[in-house]
Amino acid sequence: MDVLEKLNWRYAVKKYTNAKIPQDKLNRILEAIRLSASSIGLQPYSVLVIENQELRKKLLPAGNNQPQIIEASQLIVFAAWETVTEEKISAYIKDIAEVRGVTIESLEGFKGMMAGLPGRDAEQNFNWAARQTYIALGTGLVAAAIEGVDATPMEGFNAPAFDEILNLKEKGLRSVSIMALGYRDAERDPFAKLKKVRRSKENLFIHF
Repeated sequence: MDVLEKLNWRYAVKKYTNAKIPQDKLNRILEAIRLSASSIGLQPYSVLVIENQELRKKLLPAGNNQPQIIEASQLIVFAAWETVTEEKISAYIKDIAEVRGVTIESLEGFKGMMAGLPGRDAEQNFNWAARQTYIALGTGLVAAAIEGVDATPMEGFNAPAFDEILNLKEKGLRSVSIMALGYRDAERDPFAKLKKVRRSKENLFIHF
């Protein structure tokens, strides 16, 4: 398996077939997202996996009627925490202690590194959390390509409307980005056969 070949194959699909992703492939993509890098490992977001077609039809107008929302096999919504609380940090510390078989007391130093987060401006914390979702989104895109599954990262949607339809406010979340997963319809998608255009390595990379 050549990762570079897979990344050259992928593109932001505009038209999907109605084919469903096999469950094992979907599980691996979601697990890759779960294992994605995150600042201090906190993962200050939730990932919504939406298959329900009626719900996606409700989301369609808020998604600027982009067809991927209803045509794709799954719609993934990355939603960042509105706030970082002491309770969430404590829950994270508890998880570390349980998984690594150490005491909570031994993690006091690490917990202290995060002590300032709850006191920061809420919008500052949300913006920080929102940036973390893009790392997870990027991981999902790569994982999908490796699995031979098409994916479309999308920002062109009405986030407050999504939040209302999905009742995210009640969960302390705000939607940030979305990703459609499925299989390209090469006959209907004019971008399917176009060569990938990226800046040359000479123009992109600056070596010191």
